[in-house]
This record gives sequence, C-alpha cells and structure tokens, in this order.
Amino acid sequence: MYTEEIEYTVDGESFTGYLAYDETIEGKRPAILLIHEWWGLNDFTREEAERLAAEGYTAFALDMYGTGVGADNPSDAAALMNKTIETEGAPLKRFQAALDLINQHETVESGQIAAQGYCFGGAVALTMARLGLPLKGVVSFHGALQTEVEIKPGDVKAQLQVHTGGSDDMIPTADVANFVTEMQTAGVHFELFSYPGVKHGFTNPAATGRGEKFGIPLAYNEEAANEAYESAQNFYRKIFDY
Repeated sequence: MYTEEIEYTVDGESFTGYLAYDETIEGKRPAILLIHEWWGLNDFTREEAERLAAEGYTAFALDMYGTGVGADNPSDAAALMNKTIETEGAPLKRFQAALDLINQHETVESGQIAAQGYCFGGAVALTMARLGLPLKGVVSFHGALQTEVEIKPGDVKAQLQVHTGGSDDMIPTADVANFVTEMQTAGVHFELFSYPGVKHGFTNPAATGRGEKFGIPLAYNEEAANEAYESAQNFYRKIFDY
C-alpha cells in the first residue's frame, strides 16, 4: 500500500489531502475522492481511503478546511463547516482542485472518478453531483439531503447512492422524501438505503463515544456500516465495470 500526504493550493490557501493506492496493481484504475465529516480530515477518513485502495482504487481523501485545520468538538466543527459553506464558491473550488489533482495522477484512468462523503462530506458530494460535475458516481453516508441547488433533467451526470439512518435526528424523514421527489423529477439514476433504528454517523466507530461525550445523537452501527460498505462496493463495480 502506497500512501502520501499531498499539499495543494486553492486561492492561495494551503490544503493537504491523503492519497492511497495499491502499488502491486499494474496500469490505470478508477479513483474515488473521499470527503470528510465536519470534524475535518482525520484518521477515520484516511483509513477509509486505505480501505478503498485495498479494493483496487486510487483513493484521495481531500481537505475541505485547510492544512492542519480540524475540530475535536461540535462547536468548532460546526464553525468550520459553516465557514466553508458560507464562503462563496469555496466548496466547489476546493472539490474541483482535488478532482483535477486526482484526474492527472499517473495511476488514474482519467474521467473514471467517483466521490464518497460522510455527513458534511456526503452533502458536499451530492452538491457536486447536482452542479453537474463529471463524476461517474457519488456515494453519501449519512449526509444532509436538502439543497438550495435547483436541478432539472440532464443536470446530474453521476449515478447516486445514498445511505441514511432511519432514526437519524439530523436527517429528517421529510428531507428523505423530498430528496426522492427531487431526484425522480430530475430523472436521476439513484439508489437510497434507509437503515431502521440507525442514528447519524453510523459508519464511524468513534460516533458513539462522541455522541455520549457531547450529548448529541450520534451512534456507530456495525451492521449498517458493513451493509452500506458492501452496497457501495457493488455500486462502484457496476459504474466502473471494474
């Protein structure tokens, strides 16, 4: 397994992502961009990148906050997330920089790129799809589903796969229903998986501890996490024919 931290710039600001791929695989392969939770790029996202690299992909965990910037509590995490969202054009520019970087990597088959996001990152990934970026697919794990981006048939180029907890207090049932209506109306190819009784952050083993520490409705669910992971792998094999 080859891993490397890669520093790049967006509007003169430094960002550092995490690259992982299997050196024993010959030739080019599809790539998956990972977008972190509101905590920032941390060990969980890096480990997820390595997990995807072990599946045969080039994985790049991008940085949405800036080199060395992250949070260890909900107040700081929310502030970082909101600052990013509220800075005009920032999410698109920061994602696009990572997309350009990975498209040019020597191990990557250009144009064969998907995005995979968690919580805040899931919302970002879905927004990039709504904006029509040239992605083969997008997978969102417990990401926010509402949006201010209005789409019409033909806007979304990517196929989508969404995983949400049936008892996720941060993703209301109404948001799920509205997302389904939005995608069906726009003729988007999508799959949605809802896991009964499962709470927000269910893919991250640290979620339960954070939820208890800070009094927020987070909880890891191993069964749902494993099921979502396998569904995502099947999705990638299908869209990449890989």
